[in-house]
Amino acid sequence: MPLTVTLDILTSPLLEGVTHGFFSRRGGASSGIFEGLNCGGGSSDQSEIVVMNRDRVADAMGVAAANLVTVHQVHSAQAVTLDCAPADRPRADAVVTTTPGLAIAVLTADCQPVLFADRAAGVIGAAHAGWRGAFDGVLEATVDAMVAAGARRDAIHAVIGPTISQRAYEVGEEFFERFHDDDPANGRFFVNGADGKYLFDLPGYGLMRLRAAGVGQAEWTRHCTYGDADRFYSYRRATHRGEADYGRLISAIRL
Repeated sequence: MPLTVTLDILTSPLLEGVTHGFFSRRGGASSGIFEGLNCGGGSSDQSEIVVMNRDRVADAMGVAAANLVTVHQVHSAQAVTLDCAPADRPRADAVVTTTPGLAIAVLTADCQPVLFADRAAGVIGAAHAGWRGAFDGVLEATVDAMVAAGARRDAIHAVIGPTISQRAYEVGEEFFERFHDDDPANGRFFVNGADGKYLFDLPGYGLMRLRAAGVGQAEWTRHCTYGDADRFYSYRRATHRGEADYGRLISAIRL
């Protein structure tokens, strides 16, 4: 039985014609708190099991394992453009390519995984956009890198995959003030929570930044990582449960 049959892969009509997937945790070889398709080499999961999981993703994407490329994510606004798999992973939170057969990917566990494509130009991108990266401009940096590689801004389609939803994302006053001070209009991404806290709409904020950057179309798949433990890993849920670590989801795209 092909490995792809056992994996749970979310796709979007906006990226039709480009091989892509937001992979859930189902169908992997990890066990315990990592049960499923943990692709996080930075986790305390067994390294050989993580490699096995990534091999399954590469197989589903139709590429050799060496051509499933991730970056060393640091919650930055840095985007890199690659034409081949690098010997050492660059420190960045987004990657762009025009190379067919190179699957570019990001890892998340509540942050936004964002996949981009200008199908006609043959330019794709993938970004890891937590609140800090989105606030600092990683989504715009990805779009700019795609345009520099030949994409047309208004032809780019961008899709936010499974991420933490507003109902699960409680933040404090200082967090709210940071966004409000940057732009008072950002207040629309917050609602009042309990005990003087706020609830932040991360994917709503991400969509606003994408549309302001001039992409042709953008959407969120509307899957909440925190609320569906059977399907997704969540850093915040693991923290609330007092678990020692958490798995990482992978989202990938290739020409």
